[in-house]
Amino acid sequence: MQSKSQMRVFSSAGSEHLPYKQRVGGSNPSTPTKPDGSPLGFLFICAEIGLARIKYMTYLRNNETIAIAMKLFNPYTLNLGGNLLSVSRPLVMGILNTTPDSFYADSRCQAARSINLRIEQMAQEGVDIIDIGGYSSRPGADEVSVEEEYERVKRGMEAARMIVPDIPLSIDTFRAAVAERCIGEYGAEIINDISSGSLDEKMIATVGKCHAAYIMMHMRGNPNTMQSMCHYDNLTADILQFFARKIDEAASAGIGDIIIDPGFGFSKTLDQNYSLLSHLSDFAALKLPLLVGVSRKSMIYRLFDTTPDESLNGTTAINMLALAQGASILRVHDVKAAREAVEIFCKTFPRQ
Repeated sequence: MQSKSQMRVFSSAGSEHLPYKQRVGGSNPSTPTKPDGSPLGFLFICAEIGLARIKYMTYLRNNETIAIAMKLFNPYTLNLGGNLLSVSRPLVMGILNTTPDSFYADSRCQAARSINLRIEQMAQEGVDIIDIGGYSSRPGADEVSVEEEYERVKRGMEAARMIVPDIPLSIDTFRAAVAERCIGEYGAEIINDISSGSLDEKMIATVGKCHAAYIMMHMRGNPNTMQSMCHYDNLTADILQFFARKIDEAASAGIGDIIIDPGFGFSKTLDQNYSLLSHLSDFAALKLPLLVGVSRKSMIYRLFDTTPDESLNGTTAINMLALAQGASILRVHDVKAAREAVEIFCKTFPRQ
């Protein structure tokens, strides 16, 4: 985190009064610059804009919420297995859990028939990406071996490649060995890593070597320790700095397509999750696609003292708030509801 004196030095240049694009992006959004026009790296962006950015967006949020939010979704491209995907509207990522112990019981698919039916249902409902996981990140979930995790996701990959060969596959794993086999043997296009490489030091290099797209999520510790690691000096600024370091590491390893996930429910209290939601638009500073995964999570059912089964309406409400702040991808159990939220959002706020 920048010291107060360093923040004052930045402010004395007068840049805090400039439009956000001029402050961190210059005229070319792919080449961030300092106020004097010199290049501005990711670490420098997050350190320089940290608290000032948050205050600026809070002011704008109170006065021009919709006008500002609608500007934050920008078309982008992803290289998925050598195929260039042009994204002009938010995508829906459907969850396929091939585990016996995921927190939402109705999402568990182990038998071939249930896997096939789940894939067919998501395809019919308009899924854009299928995210396959074989290791539950729920606190207290059973430990599984690398081989067992791979065998679980393999069943999902085999079925998806047979039923919907044109839909990109994402593999939800923090293990480099699982990621490498899924990419090499089934052509998985995306690796979705809850730890951003922190739980397996080989992960980032492996993804770079295999030329897959990479979803990096914010989490501290591991699924069993993360909820004891919820202290932040400034929640949003600290997460931005985390991503700045990880983005530089991933870029250095040759990863060309990065998606960020702020990690709702991971290393965050209930109140922190909603604080993060209220500042979601600040992640536009990183100029990368933003994935939001809140589907039926405890931040919803704990708020109402209900269960994951009763959390679809809350999920949809949060997804709409996320879309209004620039979310690029919604990761969900319920594809139809998310697709409808995207359609309503895009119909209400069409791009000019």
